[in-house]
Amino acid sequence: MTTTQTAQDVTPAAPAREVAGTPAADTPTPGPLGSRFTALLTTTGLANLGDGIVQMGAPLVALTLTRSPGQIALLSAAAWLPWLLLGLAGGVAIDRTDRRVAQVVALTARAALLGVGAWLALTDALSMPALVVLVLLYGVTEVFADLAQTSLVPDVVPRDRLQAANGRLIAVQQVTNTFVGGPVAGGLLALGTGWVFGLPAALAVVAVAVLLRGVPGRYKPERTTPSKPVDDVREGLRYVVHHPVLRPFVIGGGIMNMASTAYFAVFVLWVVGPGSRLEMRPEHFPLVTAVLAVGAVVGSLLTERLVARLPELGVMYACWLACVPLMLVPVLFPNVPALAAAMFLVGLTNTVGNTLSQSLRQRIVPRALLGRTTGAGRTIGFGLMPVGAVLGGVVAEHAGLPTVFVGATAVTALAIAYPMLTVRRGTVERAEAAARAATPTAAA
Repeated sequence: MTTTQTAQDVTPAAPAREVAGTPAADTPTPGPLGSRFTALLTTTGLANLGDGIVQMGAPLVALTLTRSPGQIALLSAAAWLPWLLLGLAGGVAIDRTDRRVAQVVALTARAALLGVGAWLALTDALSMPALVVLVLLYGVTEVFADLAQTSLVPDVVPRDRLQAANGRLIAVQQVTNTFVGGPVAGGLLALGTGWVFGLPAALAVVAVAVLLRGVPGRYKPERTTPSKPVDDVREGLRYVVHHPVLRPFVIGGGIMNMASTAYFAVFVLWVVGPGSRLEMRPEHFPLVTAVLAVGAVVGSLLTERLVARLPELGVMYACWLACVPLMLVPVLFPNVPALAAAMFLVGLTNTVGNTLSQSLRQRIVPRALLGRTTGAGRTIGFGLMPVGAVLGGVVAEHAGLPTVFVGATAVTALAIAYPMLTVRRGTVERAEAAARAATPTAAA
């Protein structure tokens, strides 16, 4: 899996008020997020702590098995391939089942899978092919767990607190994934490879227990008319393809994700191990990249303040544009302080951008369609990521790591242009108004 990458979401920033940057005089005091959200947040933190350990630990384990850029990149491709293969089907499944149950099943399957991985490591049976398969199946559980968690949020928090809820979720994901999970992975690797998979398995079990106890009730979307799964797939794709806001951001975000994955699929080879540019020890790398989570926390605290004073789309585009110079920092300034500063800013800008994008999708998509439209968008947006990983490995093998980094930066800059040229504030406002008109009861 990638070690420092934060995947771009595929939708732009949401208008928090009728007039961006001008709070209404009679704006009501925001309501509480509630105990169910607290339990969902805790579950997310536990699951993502396991994610962080696996995401950081798997590439470091791979470095003990191979130094081939192609094989390291294949590991990253395996992590994202399930989104390409199962994103649509997963979204349909989430819209046809109880979303809490779906998340419980996904996390339970994850615990069992990681238990097998720990056993392979303890018996010295872990090989590079086995590690790739393990990461691939882990990605399958991630598709269903992530789609279920995202679709649950509007059901457990008030509509006017979506930005706050999503900001906290993304901040917790970043902190547990990178700030805590990364360094823990380095320490566990020193204890033994089996710990890298065994502890995340236990965390998944605890996450299931918290979700079952803290989020009671049923969360299956109401369906007014029966339909076949294949019709649901078409409906989700049709909604995304024809939507004036989602389409440009799915395409632009997908291309950016592809470039980012190509970059980070081989990034560990640039900084870790003998012969790398920074020659960092494996156990030290998580400590440097942990500052990404610090930036994420700062970003989560700044998001609501930024959109209260600045146009939401402007904030979103600024966050995307910031990626371009940040991607060049490790190439132009290959030292630890510069890398740490870049990671901090990546965490900050990604958190602000993803918080706003996630909130918009939950506003402009009817709840009964949220699973399948999110699945359709991520099939495209995340589905290009394994392609990027393979391309990054191939280019690195034949042209070197700097070529990958500079090329990915150029592609990212070009990808940003499409949404910036096609989506304006009025486009977003009309889309949200249409969604409210189509589902008046969901606007509460």
